[in-house]
Amino acid sequence: MPDPQALRTGESLAMRASYRVRADNPAAHLYDVSVDIHGADDGELLLRLPAWIPGSYMVRDYARHVVSVAAFSAQGEQLDVRRHAKSEWLVNSTGENTTVNFTIFGWDLSVRGAHVDQFHAYFNGACLFPEVVGCVGPIMLHIEPMSGLPETAWVATSMQPADVDTRGFGAYRVADYEELLDHPVEIADQQSIEFTVRGIPHRFIVRGAPILDNDRLAADCARICEQHHALLGTPADLDRYDFLAYALDTGYGGLEHRWSSSLAVSRADLPLVGAAPSPDRYQKFLGLVSHEYFHLWNVRRLKPAVFTPLDMSAEVHTRLLWVFEGITSYYDDLALVRSGVITRDDYLVMQGRNLTRVMRTPGRFQQSLADSSFDAWTKFYKQDENAANSIVSYYAKGAIAALTLDLHLRLHSDVTLDDVMRECWQRYYLDGDGMPEDGVEQVAHELSGLELTHFFDGLIRGTDDPDLAPLLGSVAVKMRLRAPTDQSDAGGKPAEELQRSYAGIRFDTNRPDRVAAVLADSPAQQ
Repeated sequence: MPDPQALRTGESLAMRASYRVRADNPAAHLYDVSVDIHGADDGELLLRLPAWIPGSYMVRDYARHVVSVAAFSAQGEQLDVRRHAKSEWLVNSTGENTTVNFTIFGWDLSVRGAHVDQFHAYFNGACLFPEVVGCVGPIMLHIEPMSGLPETAWVATSMQPADVDTRGFGAYRVADYEELLDHPVEIADQQSIEFTVRGIPHRFIVRGAPILDNDRLAADCARICEQHHALLGTPADLDRYDFLAYALDTGYGGLEHRWSSSLAVSRADLPLVGAAPSPDRYQKFLGLVSHEYFHLWNVRRLKPAVFTPLDMSAEVHTRLLWVFEGITSYYDDLALVRSGVITRDDYLVMQGRNLTRVMRTPGRFQQSLADSSFDAWTKFYKQDENAANSIVSYYAKGAIAALTLDLHLRLHSDVTLDDVMRECWQRYYLDGDGMPEDGVEQVAHELSGLELTHFFDGLIRGTDDPDLAPLLGSVAVKMRLRAPTDQSDAGGKPAEELQRSYAGIRFDTNRPDRVAAVLADSPAQQ
Protein backbone atom coordinates (compact mmCIF):
# COMPACT_ATOMS: atom_id res chain seq x y z
CA MET A 1 0.00 0.00 0.00
CA PRO A 2 1.51 3.40 -0.95
CA ASP A 3 2.64 5.66 1.85
CA PRO A 4 0.21 8.63 2.18
CA GLN A 5 3.19 10.92 2.63
CA ALA A 6 4.59 9.75 -0.70
CA LEU A 7 1.23 10.36 -2.33
CA ARG A 8 1.17 13.84 -0.79
CA THR A 9 4.35 14.74 -2.67
CA GLY A 10 2.80 13.77 -5.99
CA GLU A 11 5.24 10.98 -6.86
CA SER A 12 2.62 8.86 -8.66
CA LEU A 13 2.00 10.43 -12.06
CA ALA A 14 -0.05 7.79 -13.91
CA MET A 15 -3.51 8.94 -12.82
CA ARG A 16 -5.92 11.39 -14.38
CA ALA A 17 -9.07 12.87 -12.91
CA SER A 18 -12.28 14.41 -14.24
CA TYR A 19 -14.98 16.23 -12.28
CA ARG A 20 -18.75 16.64 -12.41
CA VAL A 21 -20.82 19.23 -10.56
CA ARG A 22 -24.57 19.57 -10.23
CA ALA A 23 -27.16 20.75 -7.71
CA ASP A 24 -30.15 18.43 -7.54
CA ASN A 25 -31.65 20.28 -4.58
CA PRO A 26 -30.67 23.96 -4.78
CA ALA A 27 -33.25 24.91 -2.15
CA ALA A 28 -31.14 22.94 0.34
CA HIS A 29 -28.03 24.80 -0.88
CA LEU A 30 -26.18 21.56 -1.66
CA TYR A 31 -23.71 20.83 -4.45
CA ASP A 32 -23.05 17.29 -5.63
CA VAL A 33 -19.48 16.84 -6.87
CA SER A 34 -18.13 13.64 -8.40
CA VAL A 35 -14.44 12.95 -9.00
CA ASP A 36 -13.71 10.20 -11.53
CA ILE A 37 -10.14 8.90 -11.14
CA HIS A 38 -8.68 6.93 -14.03
CA GLY A 39 -5.58 4.77 -14.11
CA ALA A 40 -5.08 4.40 -10.36
CA ASP A 41 -3.14 1.47 -8.92
CA ASP A 42 -4.44 -0.64 -6.09
CA GLY A 43 -3.92 1.16 -2.81
CA GLU A 44 -4.82 4.43 -1.16
CA LEU A 45 -5.78 7.57 -3.02
CA LEU A 46 -5.30 10.92 -1.32
CA LEU A 47 -7.85 13.68 -2.00
CA ARG A 48 -7.36 17.19 -0.60
CA LEU A 49 -9.47 20.34 -0.62
CA PRO A 50 -7.66 23.69 -0.49
CA ALA A 51 -7.62 25.50 2.83
CA TRP A 52 -7.57 28.96 1.19
CA ILE A 53 -8.11 30.62 -2.16
CA PRO A 54 -5.47 32.65 -4.02
CA GLY A 55 -6.01 36.38 -3.68
CA SER A 56 -7.57 36.15 -0.21
CA TYR A 57 -4.93 35.45 2.39
CA MET A 58 -6.79 33.72 5.19
CA VAL A 59 -7.21 30.03 5.91
CA ARG A 60 -10.91 29.39 5.31
CA ASP A 61 -10.90 25.58 5.65
CA TYR A 62 -13.31 24.86 2.82
CA ALA A 63 -13.48 21.24 3.98
CA ARG A 64 -15.77 22.37 6.79
CA HIS A 65 -18.58 22.64 4.24
CA VAL A 66 -18.32 18.97 3.21
CA VAL A 67 -21.47 17.13 4.29
CA SER A 68 -20.63 13.61 3.12
CA VAL A 69 -18.08 11.61 1.11
CA ALA A 70 -18.56 8.22 -0.55
CA ALA A 71 -16.36 6.26 -2.97
CA PHE A 72 -17.14 3.46 -5.46
CA SER A 73 -15.22 1.15 -7.75
CA ALA A 74 -15.95 0.83 -11.46
CA GLN A 75 -18.13 -2.19 -10.60
CA GLY A 76 -20.20 -0.14 -8.12
CA GLU A 77 -18.60 -1.60 -5.01
CA GLN A 78 -18.49 0.91 -2.16
CA LEU A 79 -14.94 1.64 -1.02
CA ASP A 80 -13.58 2.61 2.36
CA VAL A 81 -13.06 6.36 2.93
CA ARG A 82 -11.37 7.78 6.01
CA ARG A 83 -10.40 11.25 7.08
CA HIS A 84 -6.63 11.71 6.97
CA ALA A 85 -6.37 15.38 7.99
CA LYS A 86 -8.76 18.30 8.34
CA SER A 87 -8.90 18.78 4.55
CA GLU A 88 -7.78 15.32 3.35
CA TRP A 89 -9.40 11.95 2.71
CA LEU A 90 -7.87 8.55 1.96
CA VAL A 91 -9.77 6.17 -0.34
CA ASN A 92 -8.95 2.45 -0.58
CA SER A 93 -8.88 2.01 -4.35
CA THR A 94 -9.12 -1.34 -6.11
CA GLY A 95 -7.39 0.10 -9.17
CA GLU A 96 -8.65 1.04 -12.63
CA ASN A 97 -11.45 3.60 -12.23
CA THR A 98 -12.66 5.04 -8.92
CA THR A 99 -15.43 7.57 -8.30
CA VAL A 100 -15.55 9.72 -5.17
CA ASN A 101 -18.76 11.66 -4.46
CA PHE A 102 -18.86 14.77 -2.28
CA THR A 103 -21.92 16.61 -1.00
CA ILE A 104 -20.94 20.19 -0.18
CA PHE A 105 -22.96 22.98 1.43
CA GLY A 106 -22.94 26.19 -0.61
CA TRP A 107 -24.19 29.25 1.26
CA ASP A 108 -21.26 31.70 1.03
CA LEU A 109 -22.44 34.60 -1.11
CA SER A 110 -19.01 36.15 -1.56
CA VAL A 111 -16.43 36.29 -4.32
CA ARG A 112 -14.39 33.70 -2.38
CA GLY A 113 -17.08 31.09 -1.85
CA ALA A 114 -19.79 28.86 -3.28
CA HIS A 115 -23.50 29.61 -3.15
CA VAL A 116 -26.56 27.94 -4.64
CA ASP A 117 -30.30 28.53 -4.29
CA GLN A 118 -33.38 28.41 -6.51
CA PHE A 119 -32.25 31.45 -8.51
CA HIS A 120 -28.57 30.91 -9.28
CA ALA A 121 -25.43 28.93 -8.62
CA TYR A 122 -21.98 30.43 -8.12
CA PHE A 123 -18.80 28.63 -7.15
CA ASN A 124 -15.04 28.82 -6.98
CA GLY A 125 -13.23 25.57 -7.66
CA ALA A 126 -11.36 25.79 -4.35
CA CYS A 127 -14.69 25.31 -2.54
CA LEU A 128 -15.86 22.24 -4.46
CA PHE A 129 -13.08 20.36 -6.23
CA PRO A 130 -10.61 18.27 -4.19
CA GLU A 131 -7.20 17.64 -5.66
CA VAL A 132 -6.38 14.01 -6.37
CA VAL A 133 -2.75 14.06 -5.29
CA GLY A 134 -0.53 12.55 -7.96
CA CYS A 135 -2.87 13.18 -10.91
CA VAL A 136 -1.70 15.03 -13.98
CA GLY A 137 -3.61 17.18 -16.47
CA PRO A 138 -5.43 17.97 -18.58
CA ILE A 139 -8.65 17.85 -16.58
CA MET A 140 -12.26 17.80 -17.76
CA LEU A 141 -15.06 19.46 -15.79
CA HIS A 142 -18.67 18.57 -16.58
CA ILE A 143 -21.17 21.23 -15.46
CA GLU A 144 -24.54 19.52 -15.48
CA PRO A 145 -27.93 21.24 -15.72
CA MET A 146 -29.16 22.09 -12.25
CA SER A 147 -32.77 21.29 -11.47
CA GLY A 148 -34.83 24.05 -9.91
CA LEU A 149 -32.92 26.95 -11.49
CA PRO A 150 -34.71 29.24 -13.97
CA GLU A 151 -34.91 27.93 -17.53
CA THR A 152 -33.23 31.15 -18.65
CA ALA A 153 -30.15 30.49 -16.50
CA TRP A 154 -26.91 30.02 -18.43
CA VAL A 155 -23.29 29.26 -17.56
CA ALA A 156 -20.79 32.12 -17.39
CA THR A 157 -17.13 31.19 -16.97
CA SER A 158 -13.79 31.89 -18.60
CA MET A 159 -13.06 28.15 -18.88
CA GLN A 160 -12.50 26.82 -22.38
CA PRO A 161 -15.55 24.79 -23.50
CA ALA A 162 -14.97 21.33 -24.96
CA ASP A 163 -18.55 20.25 -25.65
CA VAL A 164 -21.35 22.45 -24.31
CA ASP A 165 -24.94 23.25 -25.25
CA THR A 166 -26.36 26.67 -26.09
CA ARG A 167 -26.70 27.53 -22.39
CA GLY A 168 -23.14 26.50 -21.57
CA PHE A 169 -23.88 23.20 -19.81
CA GLY A 170 -21.49 20.40 -20.68
CA ALA A 171 -17.76 19.69 -20.70
CA TYR A 172 -14.92 22.16 -20.12
CA ARG A 173 -11.17 21.55 -20.37
CA VAL A 174 -8.36 22.98 -18.22
CA ALA A 175 -4.64 22.32 -18.31
CA ASP A 176 -4.18 21.21 -14.70
CA TYR A 177 -5.60 21.35 -11.18
CA GLU A 178 -4.32 24.87 -10.52
CA GLU A 179 -6.22 26.14 -13.55
CA LEU A 180 -9.34 24.25 -12.45
CA LEU A 181 -9.42 26.55 -9.41
CA ASP A 182 -8.82 29.66 -11.51
CA HIS A 183 -12.20 29.92 -13.26
CA PRO A 184 -15.19 30.93 -11.10
CA VAL A 185 -18.59 29.90 -12.48
CA GLU A 186 -21.91 31.73 -12.35
CA ILE A 187 -25.14 30.04 -13.50
CA ALA A 188 -28.06 32.46 -13.60
CA ASP A 189 -30.29 34.63 -15.72
CA GLN A 190 -27.72 37.35 -16.33
CA GLN A 191 -26.75 40.17 -18.67
CA SER A 192 -23.62 40.12 -20.83
CA ILE A 193 -21.97 43.25 -22.24
CA GLU A 194 -19.21 42.51 -24.74
CA PHE A 195 -16.24 44.60 -25.85
CA THR A 196 -12.76 44.02 -27.20
CA VAL A 197 -9.35 45.16 -26.00
CA ARG A 198 -6.47 44.74 -28.45
CA GLY A 199 -8.55 42.23 -30.36
CA ILE A 200 -9.22 40.13 -27.24
CA PRO A 201 -12.90 39.45 -26.44
CA HIS A 202 -14.04 40.72 -23.04
CA ARG A 203 -17.39 40.27 -21.32
CA PHE A 204 -18.94 42.11 -18.39
CA ILE A 205 -21.51 39.64 -17.07
CA VAL A 206 -23.79 40.76 -14.26
CA ARG A 207 -26.56 39.12 -12.26
CA GLY A 208 -29.13 41.04 -10.26
CA ALA A 209 -28.85 44.43 -11.97
CA PRO A 210 -31.55 46.47 -13.72
CA ILE A 211 -31.02 47.40 -17.36
CA LEU A 212 -27.47 48.75 -17.67
CA ASP A 213 -26.15 51.54 -19.85
CA ASN A 214 -24.22 49.02 -21.95
CA ASP A 215 -22.49 51.53 -24.18
CA ARG A 216 -21.09 53.61 -21.32
CA LEU A 217 -20.01 50.61 -19.28
CA ALA A 218 -18.32 48.88 -22.23
CA ALA A 219 -16.55 52.05 -23.38
CA ASP A 220 -15.22 52.96 -19.92
CA CYS A 221 -14.11 49.41 -19.10
CA ALA A 222 -12.35 49.10 -22.46
CA ARG A 223 -10.43 52.35 -21.91
CA ILE A 224 -9.29 51.23 -18.46
CA CYS A 225 -8.23 47.78 -19.67
CA GLU A 226 -6.35 49.27 -22.61
CA GLN A 227 -4.38 51.48 -20.23
CA HIS A 228 -3.12 48.45 -18.31
CA HIS A 229 -2.10 46.71 -21.53
CA ALA A 230 -0.18 49.84 -22.53
CA LEU A 231 1.79 49.67 -19.28
CA LEU A 232 2.87 46.03 -19.17
CA GLY A 233 1.97 44.55 -22.55
CA THR A 234 -0.49 41.78 -23.34
CA PRO A 235 0.25 38.38 -21.78
CA ALA A 236 0.76 35.73 -24.44
CA ASP A 237 -1.87 33.42 -22.95
CA LEU A 238 -4.57 36.09 -22.53
CA ASP A 239 -7.08 35.23 -25.24
CA ARG A 240 -10.33 36.12 -23.37
CA TYR A 241 -11.45 37.82 -20.18
CA ASP A 242 -14.66 37.88 -18.14
CA PHE A 243 -15.84 40.15 -15.35
CA LEU A 244 -18.38 38.08 -13.37
CA ALA A 245 -20.40 40.52 -11.28
CA TYR A 246 -23.38 40.21 -9.02
CA ALA A 247 -25.29 43.31 -8.00
CA LEU A 248 -26.55 43.79 -4.45
CA ASP A 249 -28.32 46.54 -2.53
CA THR A 250 -24.98 47.17 -0.86
CA GLY A 251 -21.78 45.35 -1.71
CA TYR A 252 -18.20 45.88 -2.74
CA GLY A 253 -15.35 43.48 -3.35
CA GLY A 254 -13.49 41.45 -5.90
CA LEU A 255 -11.25 38.47 -6.45
CA GLU A 256 -8.79 38.16 -9.28
CA HIS A 257 -8.09 35.26 -11.64
CA ARG A 258 -5.93 34.86 -14.73
CA TRP A 259 -8.75 35.05 -17.29
CA SER A 260 -11.52 36.57 -15.19
CA SER A 261 -12.47 38.25 -11.96
CA SER A 262 -15.45 38.07 -9.61
CA LEU A 263 -17.01 41.34 -8.48
CA ALA A 264 -19.60 42.20 -5.84
CA VAL A 265 -21.07 45.63 -6.60
CA SER A 266 -23.84 47.89 -5.35
CA ARG A 267 -26.63 48.56 -7.81
CA ALA A 268 -26.34 52.26 -7.06
CA ASP A 269 -22.74 52.21 -8.31
CA LEU A 270 -23.66 50.91 -11.77
CA PRO A 271 -24.58 53.02 -14.83
CA LEU A 272 -28.23 52.32 -15.58
CA VAL A 273 -30.27 53.37 -18.58
CA GLY A 274 -31.73 56.77 -17.76
CA ALA A 275 -30.23 56.93 -14.27
CA ALA A 276 -26.52 57.65 -13.96
CA PRO A 277 -24.93 56.94 -10.56
CA SER A 278 -23.28 59.69 -8.56
CA PRO A 279 -19.74 60.43 -9.81
CA ASP A 280 -18.17 59.21 -6.56
CA ARG A 281 -20.06 55.90 -6.64
CA TYR A 282 -19.33 55.26 -10.30
CA GLN A 283 -15.65 56.03 -9.78
CA LYS A 284 -15.61 53.54 -6.92
CA PHE A 285 -17.03 50.88 -9.24
CA LEU A 286 -14.55 51.69 -12.02
CA GLY A 287 -11.72 51.53 -9.47
CA LEU A 288 -12.77 47.99 -8.57
CA VAL A 289 -12.82 46.98 -12.24
CA SER A 290 -9.38 48.52 -12.71
CA HIS A 291 -7.95 46.89 -9.58
CA GLU A 292 -9.03 43.34 -10.42
CA TYR A 293 -8.00 43.68 -14.05
CA PHE A 294 -4.46 44.85 -13.16
CA HIS A 295 -4.15 41.72 -11.05
CA LEU A 296 -4.10 39.56 -14.19
CA TRP A 297 -0.52 40.80 -14.44
CA ASN A 298 0.35 41.62 -10.84
CA VAL A 299 -0.07 38.46 -8.68
CA ARG A 300 -1.88 36.11 -11.06
CA ARG A 301 1.12 35.85 -13.40
CA LEU A 302 3.89 37.91 -11.82
CA LYS A 303 3.82 36.62 -8.24
CA PRO A 304 6.04 36.17 -5.18
CA ALA A 305 8.62 33.42 -5.63
CA VAL A 306 7.21 31.67 -2.54
CA PHE A 307 3.91 31.23 -4.44
CA THR A 308 5.63 29.04 -7.05
CA PRO A 309 4.50 26.30 -6.78
CA LEU A 310 1.48 27.31 -4.73
CA ASP A 311 0.67 25.34 -1.56
CA MET A 312 -3.01 25.87 -0.70
CA SER A 313 -3.02 23.54 2.30
CA ALA A 314 -1.58 26.11 4.74
CA GLU A 315 -0.45 29.73 5.02
CA VAL A 316 2.24 30.89 2.59
CA HIS A 317 3.92 33.96 4.05
CA THR A 318 5.43 36.77 2.02
CA ARG A 319 6.38 40.36 2.86
CA LEU A 320 5.37 41.45 -0.65
CA LEU A 321 1.61 41.91 -0.42
CA TRP A 322 2.24 45.66 -0.31
CA VAL A 323 3.62 45.18 -3.85
CA PHE A 324 0.90 42.91 -5.18
CA GLU A 325 -2.03 44.69 -3.52
CA GLY A 326 -0.64 48.12 -2.65
CA ILE A 327 1.02 48.83 -6.00
CA THR A 328 -2.09 47.41 -7.68
CA SER A 329 -4.16 49.89 -5.65
CA TYR A 330 -1.89 52.70 -6.86
CA TYR A 331 -2.28 51.74 -10.50
CA ASP A 332 -6.03 51.11 -10.30
CA ASP A 333 -6.63 54.84 -9.65
CA LEU A 334 -3.82 55.94 -11.96
CA ALA A 335 -5.32 53.99 -14.86
CA LEU A 336 -8.62 55.83 -14.39
CA VAL A 337 -7.05 59.26 -14.88
CA ARG A 338 -4.61 58.12 -17.56
CA SER A 339 -7.46 56.61 -19.57
CA GLY A 340 -9.57 59.76 -19.18
CA VAL A 341 -12.56 58.20 -17.41
CA ILE A 342 -11.95 60.57 -14.46
CA THR A 343 -10.38 64.04 -14.30
CA ARG A 344 -7.12 65.04 -12.65
CA ASP A 345 -9.11 66.76 -9.90
CA ASP A 346 -11.04 63.53 -9.29
CA TYR A 347 -7.74 61.67 -9.05
CA LEU A 348 -6.32 64.09 -6.47
CA VAL A 349 -9.47 63.71 -4.37
CA MET A 350 -8.95 59.93 -4.42
CA GLN A 351 -5.34 60.31 -3.28
CA GLY A 352 -6.35 62.71 -0.52
CA ARG A 353 -8.96 60.29 0.76
CA ASN A 354 -6.59 57.35 0.78
CA LEU A 355 -3.97 59.37 2.62
CA THR A 356 -6.64 60.46 5.12
CA ARG A 357 -7.65 56.83 5.67
CA VAL A 358 -4.08 55.84 6.51
CA MET A 359 -3.34 58.87 8.68
CA ARG A 360 -6.43 58.05 10.76
CA THR A 361 -4.94 54.65 11.57
CA PRO A 362 -2.65 54.76 14.64
CA GLY A 363 -1.60 51.20 13.82
CA ARG A 364 0.68 52.56 11.09
CA PHE A 365 3.16 53.35 13.86
CA GLN A 366 2.97 49.78 15.20
CA GLN A 367 3.18 47.65 12.05
CA SER A 368 5.36 48.02 8.98
CA LEU A 369 4.14 47.34 5.46
CA ALA A 370 6.41 44.30 5.29
CA ASP A 371 4.95 42.93 8.52
CA SER A 372 1.41 43.81 7.46
CA SER A 373 1.98 41.66 4.38
CA PHE A 374 3.47 38.79 6.37
CA ASP A 375 0.74 38.89 9.03
CA ALA A 376 -2.21 39.17 6.62
CA TRP A 377 -3.32 35.64 7.48
CA THR A 378 -3.84 36.33 11.15
CA LYS A 379 -4.27 40.10 11.45
CA PHE A 380 -5.54 41.91 8.34
CA TYR A 381 -8.20 39.30 7.58
CA LYS A 382 -9.13 38.79 11.24
CA GLN A 383 -9.57 42.30 12.55
CA ASP A 384 -10.94 43.11 15.98
CA GLU A 385 -11.87 46.30 17.84
CA ASN A 386 -8.20 47.23 18.33
CA ALA A 387 -7.18 46.67 14.70
CA ALA A 388 -7.00 50.37 13.85
CA ASN A 389 -4.50 50.81 16.70
CA SER A 390 -2.31 47.81 15.88
CA ILE A 391 -2.21 47.19 12.12
CA VAL A 392 -1.94 49.08 8.85
CA SER A 393 -3.50 48.16 5.50
CA TYR A 394 -1.03 46.95 2.88
CA TYR A 395 -3.63 48.07 0.34
CA ALA A 396 -4.00 51.67 1.48
CA LYS A 397 -0.50 52.43 2.80
CA GLY A 398 0.94 50.21 0.04
CA ALA A 399 -0.65 52.54 -2.53
CA ILE A 400 0.84 55.55 -0.72
CA ALA A 401 4.24 53.84 -0.67
CA ALA A 402 3.94 53.29 -4.43
CA LEU A 403 3.05 56.95 -4.98
CA THR A 404 5.97 58.00 -2.80
CA LEU A 405 8.41 55.70 -4.59
CA ASP A 406 7.18 56.88 -8.00
CA LEU A 407 7.61 60.56 -7.11
CA HIS A 408 11.00 59.89 -5.48
CA LEU A 409 12.28 58.14 -8.61
CA ARG A 410 10.92 60.87 -10.88
CA LEU A 411 12.49 63.64 -8.79
CA HIS A 412 15.93 62.08 -8.39
CA SER A 413 16.39 60.02 -11.57
CA ASP A 414 15.12 59.46 -15.10
CA VAL A 415 13.24 56.35 -13.98
CA THR A 416 9.56 55.96 -13.03
CA LEU A 417 7.64 53.24 -11.24
CA ASP A 418 6.30 52.29 -14.69
CA ASP A 419 9.87 51.36 -15.69
CA VAL A 420 10.34 49.37 -12.50
CA MET A 421 7.13 47.39 -13.03
CA ARG A 422 7.99 46.63 -16.66
CA GLU A 423 11.39 45.30 -15.63
CA CYS A 424 9.85 43.23 -12.82
CA TRP A 425 7.39 41.76 -15.32
CA GLN A 426 10.22 40.80 -17.67
CA ARG A 427 12.67 39.59 -15.05
CA TYR A 428 10.43 37.78 -12.60
CA TYR A 429 7.62 36.50 -14.84
CA LEU A 430 8.72 36.23 -18.46
CA ASP A 431 12.29 35.22 -17.60
CA GLY A 432 11.97 33.97 -14.02
CA ASP A 433 10.06 31.97 -11.44
CA GLY A 434 8.59 34.70 -9.28
CA MET A 435 9.65 37.83 -7.43
CA PRO A 436 12.16 37.50 -4.57
CA GLU A 437 11.35 39.30 -1.34
CA ASP A 438 13.61 42.25 -2.27
CA GLY A 439 12.60 42.22 -5.94
CA VAL A 440 11.11 45.70 -6.33
CA GLU A 441 13.85 47.31 -4.25
CA GLN A 442 16.58 45.61 -6.28
CA VAL A 443 15.09 46.57 -9.65
CA ALA A 444 14.42 50.18 -8.57
CA HIS A 445 18.03 50.50 -7.37
CA GLU A 446 19.52 48.99 -10.53
CA LEU A 447 17.44 51.08 -12.94
CA SER A 448 17.74 54.41 -11.12
CA GLY A 449 21.24 54.12 -9.68
CA LEU A 450 19.84 55.52 -6.42
CA GLU A 451 20.69 54.18 -2.99
CA LEU A 452 17.25 53.19 -1.75
CA THR A 453 18.04 51.13 1.36
CA HIS A 454 17.20 53.99 3.72
CA PHE A 455 13.99 54.67 1.78
CA PHE A 456 12.80 51.05 2.05
CA ASP A 457 14.00 50.71 5.65
CA GLY A 458 11.78 53.60 6.69
CA LEU A 459 8.70 53.25 4.51
CA ILE A 460 8.47 49.48 3.92
CA ARG A 461 10.38 47.74 6.71
CA GLY A 462 9.76 50.54 9.21
CA THR A 463 6.80 52.59 10.32
CA ASP A 464 7.73 56.02 8.96
CA ASP A 465 5.11 58.31 7.47
CA PRO A 466 6.10 59.24 3.91
CA ASP A 467 7.38 62.78 3.45
CA LEU A 468 4.90 63.43 0.67
CA ALA A 469 4.46 67.21 0.80
CA PRO A 470 7.79 68.11 -0.91
CA LEU A 471 7.46 65.23 -3.37
CA LEU A 472 3.97 66.36 -4.38
CA GLY A 473 5.26 69.92 -4.55
CA SER A 474 7.79 68.79 -7.15
CA VAL A 475 4.86 68.09 -9.49
CA ALA A 476 2.94 71.27 -8.52
CA VAL A 477 0.50 69.59 -6.13
CA LYS A 478 -0.02 71.21 -2.73
CA MET A 479 -0.83 68.99 0.24
CA ARG A 480 -2.33 70.32 3.46
CA LEU A 481 -4.02 68.88 6.54
CA ARG A 482 -7.25 70.03 8.17
CA ALA A 483 -9.46 68.88 10.99
CA PRO A 484 -12.20 66.37 10.07
CA THR A 485 -15.78 67.47 10.43
CA ASP A 486 -17.11 64.12 11.67
CA GLN A 487 -16.70 60.37 11.20
CA SER A 488 -18.14 60.46 7.67
CA ASP A 489 -15.60 63.07 6.50
CA ALA A 490 -13.31 61.07 4.19
CA GLY A 491 -11.02 63.98 3.33
CA GLY A 492 -9.80 64.77 -0.16
CA LYS A 493 -11.55 68.14 -0.31
CA PRO A 494 -11.66 71.37 1.70
CA ALA A 495 -14.30 71.32 4.41
CA GLU A 496 -17.36 73.41 3.60
CA GLU A 497 -18.30 73.72 7.25
CA LEU A 498 -16.85 72.33 10.46
CA GLN A 499 -19.84 70.74 12.14
CA ARG A 500 -18.27 69.14 15.19
CA SER A 501 -14.93 67.81 16.32
CA TYR A 502 -13.79 64.28 15.57
CA ALA A 503 -12.96 62.72 18.92
CA GLY A 504 -11.37 59.46 17.75
CA ILE A 505 -14.51 57.31 17.97
CA ARG A 506 -15.62 55.03 15.17
CA PHE A 507 -19.24 53.96 15.26
CA ASP A 508 -20.68 50.76 13.84
CA THR A 509 -22.06 51.55 10.38
CA ASN A 510 -25.01 49.22 11.00
CA ARG A 511 -25.60 50.35 14.60
CA PRO A 512 -24.83 54.08 14.89
CA ASP A 513 -25.43 53.91 18.65
CA ARG A 514 -22.65 51.36 19.11
CA VAL A 515 -18.94 52.21 19.36
CA ALA A 516 -16.92 50.01 17.01
CA ALA A 517 -13.42 51.29 17.82
CA VAL A 518 -11.56 53.92 19.82
CA LEU A 519 -8.32 55.22 18.32
CA ALA A 520 -5.11 55.28 20.31
CA ASP A 521 -4.15 58.59 21.96
CA SER A 522 -7.40 60.23 20.85
CA PRO A 523 -9.53 62.42 23.15
CA ALA A 524 -12.05 59.57 23.32
CA GLN A 525 -9.45 57.14 24.63
CA GLN A 526 -8.00 59.64 27.06
